Amino acid sequence: MERTVFNMRFLLLIFLAPSVWPASSISAHERFLQCFSSRIQPSNPVSEVILTENSSDYSSVLRSSIRNYRFLNTSIVKPQFIITPFDESHIQAAIVCAKEYGMQIRVRSGGHDYEGLSFESYQEFVLVDLAKLSSIIVDIENETARVGAGASIGELYYKIADKSRVHGFPAGSCPTVGVGGHFSGGGFGTIFRKYGLAADNVIDAQIVDANGRILDRESMGEDLFWAIRGGGAASFGVIFSWKVRLIPVPPTVTVFNIKRTLEQGASNLLQKWQSIGHKFHEDHFLHAAIEVATSSPNGNKTIRVSFVSLFLGRAEELLPMMQDTFPELGLMRENCSEMSWIQSVLYFGGFSPRDSLDVLLSRTAQFKGFFKGKSDYVKEPISETGLEGLYRRLLEEEASMLILTPYGGRMSEMSDSEIPFPHRSGNIFKIQYLITWDVEEETERHLKWMRKLYAYMAPYVSNSPRAAYLNYRDLDLGRNNNGNTSFAKASVWGLKYFKNNFKRLVQVKTATDPSNFFRNEQSIPVLPSWGKRKMNLK
Repeated sequence: MERTVFNMRFLLLIFLAPSVWPASSISAHERFLQCFSSRIQPSNPVSEVILTENSSDYSSVLRSSIRNYRFLNTSIVKPQFIITPFDESHIQAAIVCAKEYGMQIRVRSGGHDYEGLSFESYQEFVLVDLAKLSSIIVDIENETARVGAGASIGELYYKIADKSRVHGFPAGSCPTVGVGGHFSGGGFGTIFRKYGLAADNVIDAQIVDANGRILDRESMGEDLFWAIRGGGAASFGVIFSWKVRLIPVPPTVTVFNIKRTLEQGASNLLQKWQSIGHKFHEDHFLHAAIEVATSSPNGNKTIRVSFVSLFLGRAEELLPMMQDTFPELGLMRENCSEMSWIQSVLYFGGFSPRDSLDVLLSRTAQFKGFFKGKSDYVKEPISETGLEGLYRRLLEEEASMLILTPYGGRMSEMSDSEIPFPHRSGNIFKIQYLITWDVEEETERHLKWMRKLYAYMAPYVSNSPRAAYLNYRDLDLGRNNNGNTSFAKASVWGLKYFKNNFKRLVQVKTATDPSNFFRNEQSIPVLPSWGKRKMNLK
């Protein structure tokens, strides 16, 4: 039995020749469907590749990887069609037909886009959901992996561990994140201070461009290959496969998590951490998470800071290093747990290190709900006065959290223009702001609180521009008008994400997608003809 049922009119359009229908009686949607069905192989039934709003699976597939409930029941336009490609030819057909009949394309890998841009739009569009393009081939001999863009980073970790326990990859901690968006926006994790970002370790990719051509690194050229590693691939095409470089990890790593409240001296510890976290050896990752907690025994609310660490080595190596650099934390051997690197992936992913690695294969997110995120980069330690004001504001919202990620190490050694991700030397840590809630009616109140917190932090973070991380997408920074905008207007948000690399991204976009087919609320803009001359583009 076919998985999807089309209504009668669509069935006729699929199986009858186009000449049967007068052109005037066929809508653009129907023409798209005709076009698409005529371009895929007969071995792939159309109903297994494309879903319409009348398909029984439409809603479940659309909702399958929406993590942020802010985008579940909105009035924003939903996709007219969902394409679930089995191979790249289906992506080619979707692009060619969408372009021909004036429809936009949105591409979803894991569905973690903080602002929902991978599955919602301002106008009629086709959603290309890459979930079925998730094959992973690990080549331990050459220390590489070929990864389908629909795979999750948890699946990648699992496949690597299945072949070797002394190889890994420097991607993120949340296993359900899709590699497509993660790699193309940068992608950091617990070993990025030693090995750089996920995007720094991409060595090839396959993309379908706005003309429906399949390009690899050689055929796309180094400019486009540069752009898709940190510049957001959604502005340039549909990447369906990545080739990455694997990295060595030791047989044993050490983790610890020490929690302190304000009453236990957390603020003094955080002050010290700000000055030293980025100076630790590159084998050592120690981040700080700030959240609201209950203070025992009186039950009052307080601030708690968790110092969570991964060290690429044994506890006996880590302990003297911590005694020399951060004795105030009071790290003891009993605070440390030794394990394999893949077990540390479980640990930082919110699982027990003793759990089966099979949990990394699950596409079910550990968190689904309403949330808002923002980001900042910090170049100088935040003053005690600044932290005190921060604590007061966090206590207003119990479900708020800040995660402070130390930079330094390899990140300080790489050029800001190596790839479009520019946040390298000079940053001591990055801040991720998060707030969650359960009831839709509370959305505006929580968003207002987050924006006020962000405004409060302005004196303590980077400026000119106030930098932000693309993978923590934030439409508060600015947005394009229906996907189209000028260079000047897009610079308002573009310089925050990409700094001086924004200009080169615009040049690459203008050269590779001059019609601006791939566009969204924060896509890279295209220059008009006079702008091309000004920026020395042919």
